[in-house]
Formats: sequence, C-alpha cells, structure tokens
Amino acid sequence: MNDLDLNTLLGAEDDEGRARRRPRGSGKRGGRRRRRRRNRGGFMAPLLAFVVLAGIIGGGGYYGYLWLSDALVPDDYTGQGTGEVTIEIKDGQSASEVAQELERQGVVASARAFTNAIGNANKSGSLQPGSYKLRKQMSAAQAVAMLIPENRLLARVSIPEGKRLSDTLTILAKATGKPVKEFTAAARDVGELDLPPYARNKLEGYAFPATYDFQPKTTPKEMLATMVKRFNQTAETIDLEGGAKALGHTPHEIMTIASIVQAEAGRAEDMTKIARVIYNRLERKPQMKLQMDSTVMYALNKYGTKATFAETKTRNKYNTYMYFGLPPGPITNPGDHAIEAALNPAKGDWLWFVATNPKSNVTSFASTEAEFQALEAELRKNGG
Repeated sequence: MNDLDLNTLLGAEDDEGRARRRPRGSGKRGGRRRRRRRNRGGFMAPLLAFVVLAGIIGGGGYYGYLWLSDALVPDDYTGQGTGEVTIEIKDGQSASEVAQELERQGVVASARAFTNAIGNANKSGSLQPGSYKLRKQMSAAQAVAMLIPENRLLARVSIPEGKRLSDTLTILAKATGKPVKEFTAAARDVGELDLPPYARNKLEGYAFPATYDFQPKTTPKEMLATMVKRFNQTAETIDLEGGAKALGHTPHEIMTIASIVQAEAGRAEDMTKIARVIYNRLERKPQMKLQMDSTVMYALNKYGTKATFAETKTRNKYNTYMYFGLPPGPITNPGDHAIEAALNPAKGDWLWFVATNPKSNVTSFASTEAEFQALEAELRKNGG
C-alpha cells in the first residue's frame, strides 16, 4: 500500500467519525469534542501508518533476503558431473564470459557459482585459451580445477629437422587427424602464410621444424602459418638477412645452402665444415659443381644417401651433378643449427666430404682428390 492509499483510508475513517458525532452538539462544547476526536484520530493515524509500513518493509525485507541469499550462495551442482562437453575458451574472453558459456551448456548451475569458485581459487587470470573436456552438471569448483593449461585438448606435433615439405605435411595430417590433401592445398596457397619476400612464394625450406601444440579447431593453413611465423622469428634472431649480405648471398641462397647442409650432415658438429665445402666449390675458379647426392634424391623424389651413376644424369635443375651452382631452392626444412652453419662456415680448404662410417655418422673431409679417394675406400671398407 502506498502513502496515498494510507492517507485516504485514515481520512475516510476520520470523516465518518465526525459525521456520526456532529448532530449531538454545537457551539464551543461540540467544537471541543471534535477537537478531542481529531486529536485521538491524529494519534491513531501514525500508529496505523507505522503498522502498515512495517508490514511493507517486512515483506520487502523477506524478498530482499531471498535475493541477497541467492547472490551470496548461487545455485551450484555437487560432484564431478556426467558425460562430456567440449568447451572452447577463446583468446581475450573474460572469466564472466566463460562462466556464461558454461552455464549455457549445462556444465555449471550458474555463472555466479563459477566466478565465485574462480575467486576462491585465486585463478582469475589463469584461464588459458584452448579447448577443454568438461562434464555436465559438475560443481563450479570442479570445473575451475579442470580448466588448467595441462588439460587443454592439443595435438602435439614434432617436426624433425631436415624433413621435406611433403613429409612434413604427412606428419601434420597424421598427428592432427586432418586430411593430408587439406595441408597440400594450404601449402600451395601461400598468400596468407606470411612468407618472407625472398622465399619466392615457395614453402619448402620455410616450414620451421619444431614441436608445436595445435588446438583441435586450428586449420591446416593456420598451422603452416604458425610454422612460417616461427621461421621468421628465428631468421630475425640470427639476423639471416644481415648475415647473408655479409657473405655476398641472398637469404634464399643461404636457406638453400642450409637445407643441403641439413640433408648431408650426420652430426651437428660437422655442419660448419660441410657448409665450407659448399662455399669452396661455389667460389672456386673455375667453379666446381656441387655434386651433392641429396639434391639428386630430391630431384627424383627418392630417399637415400648415395645416388647411382644413372641417377646423376637426371636432367633436373635440382641435380647438382648436372648443373653448376645452387639448386633453385631449399631441398629440406633446415633447423637453426644448419642455418647458423650456413651463415658461419668453418675455415678450411676442403672440397670433399665422406660419411666414412655410416654407423657412427662420422663425416671426414678432404682437400685433395687423393685424400677423397682414400676416404671413399674407407667407406667401402665400413660397408658403405
């Protein structure tokens, strides 16, 4: 009841009282009686108003208590829940937005319960983007406990150094469960991969080998873009462009040299010497052909460490037995050790190298053809 209703009620009762008593007297005596009645009525009005107002406040207090209780103790489930629900936390999402999504999907009973649980766990800033498996109708505290980085649904892919792009795409497809044809198509459409200009719109050599964790919804194009981004970071760290200029080569040529070093080296400690052999042959007057078996194998789409005489006669620009100089581009995706070796070749006059012991991957180096022939004999002795 509002103030207007209360005054109207009190006023009606007062008028009715005056109407009943008016005929009994007149003049001063009647006036005094009317004043006494009004005074008595004036005393009752505040009392009645207080009673009504107390009822109103009392009712409002009860419902206010219910509202406050709900705010302080929101709806929540108990236990670990049942079934499975995949929840994706997007980059930049706040805890309250995540809470609303959890409530919408039936994971928690209320968004407030989840945000309270985060506050109690002191994890307000620990919700990491990614996909997680939760359960329906689980307690908010249990949901918070499961939303930790270690529980993210990730496809971990390890790309070894020196893999060709075709092999890299196969590894990615197998690890992520996505069709290899999608990776092949993404590798051809390089427009959104952010390749450096010197890559000549070719991904081979620039899909950096490393271990990656990909979200379930990451597309093949996004995965390849991540690998190129990693290459760009490495190139900037080691100053690929500056180092290439100092050596009188383009960054693309350095990456091509690095890819050959990666393919030919059995051990990291031999890489700088192999790089030196390549530079010595390129810089020799008259220039020598590189004659790298790895480039022949790439040209033929074969694998192996030794090309046959017939294979060295293949007419392909990647066949360094047939053509002078470097091949058109990288033949593998080299790691940082091979790239650094190409930028920092060892000092020496070697023109040949032979993996004299295939079991130990030891590589030996020669400066003269006689030394080279001796190394070849040692290889044959060791079963190579």
